[in-house]
Amino acid sequence: MTSAVSGVPAGERVLNVPEVADLLGVVVTRVMDHLNSHRLVAVQVDGVRQIPARFFTDGGEVNRFIPGLIALLSDGGYSDEEVLEFLFTEDESLPGRPVDAVHGHLAREVMRRAQAMAIS
Repeated sequence: MTSAVSGVPAGERVLNVPEVADLLGVVVTRVMDHLNSHRLVAVQVDGVRQIPARFFTDGGEVNRFIPGLIALLSDGGYSDEEVLEFLFTEDESLPGRPVDAVHGHLAREVMRRAQAMAIS
């Protein structure tokens, strides 16, 4: 499924809550707990909560940096939409998107930038 809603670009793969539960091997209520505690953020697509697939590793786990990034930015006053915009917006100085960089060697740099943004 694709969307162009609330900071997630068109063509970006998103998963609904039951699909995330299957991926993580947990019950749906556990995924809802992740959303309610802001360990994950979702967008609404046609009234259905959708979570970007890039939040997860190839091994079917939440990328270890995603909850921290969400927390840093949320604590800094960023809305869920603004968090998603930060994560999915190209940054030539990385290079690439922060959501892609957290899957590689630039993860700590993304965390540093998010922390600096949250403070300012």
